[in-house]
Amino acid sequence: MGAGKSSLVNLMAGEDVADTSNDMPRCTPCYKEYPITIGSESYMVFDTVGLQAPQLNMAEYFGAVEDACKLIQHLETYGGIDLFLFCIRPSEVGNTLQNNYWLFHEILCNKKVPIVAVITHLEHEVGAMDDWWQENRKTLHNWNIRVAGHACITAIEGNSPTRYKESRVTICNLVKQFTDDRHKQAWIRGNNTFVSSRNKLKGPLVGSGSSHEKDIVLRLTQCCGVSPEDAIKLADMIKKGGIEGAT
Repeated sequence: MGAGKSSLVNLMAGEDVADTSNDMPRCTPCYKEYPITIGSESYMVFDTVGLQAPQLNMAEYFGAVEDACKLIQHLETYGGIDLFLFCIRPSEVGNTLQNNYWLFHEILCNKKVPIVAVITHLEHEVGAMDDWWQENRKTLHNWNIRVAGHACITAIEGNSPTRYKESRVTICNLVKQFTDDRHKQAWIRGNNTFVSSRNKLKGPLVGSGSSHEKDIVLRLTQCCGVSPEDAIKLADMIKKGGIEGAT
């Protein structure tokens, strides 16, 4: 939340196609899709609901997770997901960031979808924007946030037009690199990774005795910072949100 996801969409598009606001705590209330052309290639980019647990009550958090589940389920029916762009504010590396990383990477997508870090709001970085990565990548590693690639950018044109242009080249090259045919064949195409991982959650979670079901709840509590009671509810919501009609 507030990491500049909608601004990133506009940066990739080269024009204002997504609404942005510095005044609203959550500018994107549900996922939105945007067709974007980079060079000669066409992409469909999805802007998700922001997840920032300290600023959300549990009902809002559950709603955001449910919307993410619906998006992933929708994409699986059309061939899968090629890439996650994990947007990070440079000042917010910590527990909440780690929780969201594990929620998407391990719980929702079974470690099968490549993730690249996009560090935003670096228009005032002293020196090159990529210096942030050189100085902080060990911190991300210590938080067990592992990514396949990264981009250090600004998505705000007014503050630094030169860095904005540089950022568009950087992010477009990153997207092209990680969505070429070699990566898509290796990572996602035809794998049905999300559906297969979600099918493991069939059946009631409470009192079923399934070791896998217990493991899901355990990972939600240990990796995502969710209370045991909320972990059971969240896992059950994930199951119900994606299994019906998914096979």
